[in-house]
Amino acid sequence: MSEEPEKLAEGTLISHLLELRDRLIRALVAVGIVFVPTAFYANQLFTLASQPLLQRLPKGTTLIATSVAAPFTTPFKLSFFVALFIAMPYVLYQLWAFVAPGLYRHEKRFALPLLVSSILLFYAGMAFAYFFVFPAMFHFFASTTPKGVTMMTDISQYLNFVLLMFFGFGAAFELPVAVVLLVLTGLVELDKLKSYRGYVLLGVFIVAAFLTPPDAVSQSLLAIPMYLLFEGGLIMARILQRSKDRDVEPVV
Repeated sequence: MSEEPEKLAEGTLISHLLELRDRLIRALVAVGIVFVPTAFYANQLFTLASQPLLQRLPKGTTLIATSVAAPFTTPFKLSFFVALFIAMPYVLYQLWAFVAPGLYRHEKRFALPLLVSSILLFYAGMAFAYFFVFPAMFHFFASTTPKGVTMMTDISQYLNFVLLMFFGFGAAFELPVAVVLLVLTGLVELDKLKSYRGYVLLGVFIVAAFLTPPDAVSQSLLAIPMYLLFEGGLIMARILQRSKDRDVEPVV
């Protein structure tokens, strides 16, 4: 008799693992499909990604390649990450489809908007970095170059720097989602988070100091939006908490 529940549990575990494998394969196939056209336009994508720096380099200077293979491998690497960013909604959908059957109805109602919000906020963080932070950052770097030094950046180092900034700003813009999850799961009370505003303000500047180059302009351009997003997360958490409380109110 005891062997039957064990076999049932083992069968359930195997079925979950098989489903996880299938969804991972679908996610990888999606990234691969998107990667084909991005790899074809790899050089154009790199030119687009390098515009914020190229427009602020001294006249007559360009980006350089210090490695023989870098003119090929660097744009190719960028095309893969572009494909990953484009396919990310589908990749996260596969994750959602795997997890959703184990959630309660009210959890699904909150989880799906949070998932969509996290994707949009990540893209918003990348766009903010590209259109606002990079121009100010590179202008500052170019203007502080010492006399006798020509600013000519290696393309591989530039791409690594840009990808790090994209991931950093994308992750930083997830702060409202983190705040909402902390409140809805009951890990932290909303009033407690409000009372920690001063510590949060200090914390975001410390995080910005680690994620950005050591200049006040870049740090402020990340820290100020992060704090505003924290305040936005508090507002959204209050709204969703009230909605959740109404759902669990007993019927008299």
